[in-house]
Amino acid sequence: MILAWLIIILLVAGVLAWALERRDRQWPRRIALAALAIDLILGLTLWGARGDQVGNAGAPWMAELSAQWIPRFGISLHLAMDGLSLLLVLLTLFLGLVSVAASWTEITSRVGFFHFNLLWVLAGVVGVFLAMDLFLFFVFWEVMLVPMYFLISIWGHENRVYAAVKFFLFTQAGSLLMLIAIIGLTAIHYRRTGLLTFDYRALLGTAMDPAAAMWLMLGFFAAFAVKLPVVPFHTWLPDAHTEAPTAGSVILAGLLLKTGAYGLLRFTVPLFPEAAQAFAPVAMGLGVIGILYGGVLAFAQTDLKRLVAYSSISHLGFVLLGIFAGNALALQGAVMQMLAHGITTGALFVLVGALQERLHTRDMRRMGGLWETIPRFGAIGLFFAVASLGLPGLGNFVGEFLVMLGTYWVSIPMAALASLGVVAATVYSLALVQQTFYGPGREQWKVDDLPSRSLVPLGAMIVLQVWLGLYPQPVLETAGQTLQTLYGFGDATMVVRR
Repeated sequence: MILAWLIIILLVAGVLAWALERRDRQWPRRIALAALAIDLILGLTLWGARGDQVGNAGAPWMAELSAQWIPRFGISLHLAMDGLSLLLVLLTLFLGLVSVAASWTEITSRVGFFHFNLLWVLAGVVGVFLAMDLFLFFVFWEVMLVPMYFLISIWGHENRVYAAVKFFLFTQAGSLLMLIAIIGLTAIHYRRTGLLTFDYRALLGTAMDPAAAMWLMLGFFAAFAVKLPVVPFHTWLPDAHTEAPTAGSVILAGLLLKTGAYGLLRFTVPLFPEAAQAFAPVAMGLGVIGILYGGVLAFAQTDLKRLVAYSSISHLGFVLLGIFAGNALALQGAVMQMLAHGITTGALFVLVGALQERLHTRDMRRMGGLWETIPRFGAIGLFFAVASLGLPGLGNFVGEFLVMLGTYWVSIPMAALASLGVVAATVYSLALVQQTFYGPGREQWKVDDLPSRSLVPLGAMIVLQVWLGLYPQPVLETAGQTLQTLYGFGDATMVVRR
């Protein structure tokens, strides 16, 4: 039942935040903080109490809830948590807290409705990471979409409506393809077994014609590729990230993109292993293209938000490459990259949002020399810039290193090309720091530095980055046990196959 509470608390808190807005505009913020803090404590408690149970024989989940929903059509309320789900749920709740803190002074209109949408997006994301019934998964997938549309279109910047509509159309088109693929998979399973079900574990291993498996796999892949995003399905991302409010950008980059990667890890490859393996060279090629394309485009930007947005395309190219490289090292690297990128990019969007709140511009050509005026911004910005480029000792380095090491065993040319992405990341990350904080001040900005209140979430993100970089073993073990179960590795830390 604890899994249901993780979602219910966020949904109820969202309604309360909206309802109590008329009393005091601080109430929605306090309610959102309290709900996310309670959920985070529940998640950490679950990790501490049952984390060692994942992967044991007969105990694939550390927590599970299953109840009939629409038995006539084989649809159930099946929620379950393993190591992969746990790590991503914890990331969701942590970045949710960061988002509330980041919007504390930025959002001053319709505060209650803003936090209603924020909490319902997060509830949808948690549901996506926990749903083990494909119909239920699709419902949560859609729950994420509409509140995110409102966050961008109401509290966004100049071209917010255009960006929100583009985001909605792209993701909705992908969702339609996934729904068709889900129906196709259950129909084939029904013809083979006489059992109509949307249950994930029941559908694993469904026998089908190779051509049908390939088309269904492509349906899932397209939906998740749009959300990841994979080049050429990425064009919604720079606009949405740029126009969204700070909290929206943090959730988009830190969480919604991860739902695409999670879908590939959880559904696309395990449900259609042979089709995925046949498609792997194409997917890995798309991953490498994304790494290089995102890096080059990031360097070409003068808008800080667009730079960070394009860098996300490059970083998540590593995730796609690792998933379809398909060995234990690469998969663990992909999971580590998902976590590290969520923290790093979330922090960069918080800093960019705070800068925009003070300077009323994101144009780097109008900045420069800010370190002397706002040294806290400069120091923290420098830390997350070098984290983004993959400095050893920080989380992004562990993720990218494992992905490239795992890819090397599958395709040396792919690994060599992917390594160029690290060079590109160094160039655009240092350009960000140089043009924003160093050099001559182009305009004599006199603005306030980061207040102590903002240092708390950013300090926590720094600690997490250092922890992931210096002591990643607990995360690797937690993810590795699940990957071992999903992909059937004998030893999730050492085996290299294909």
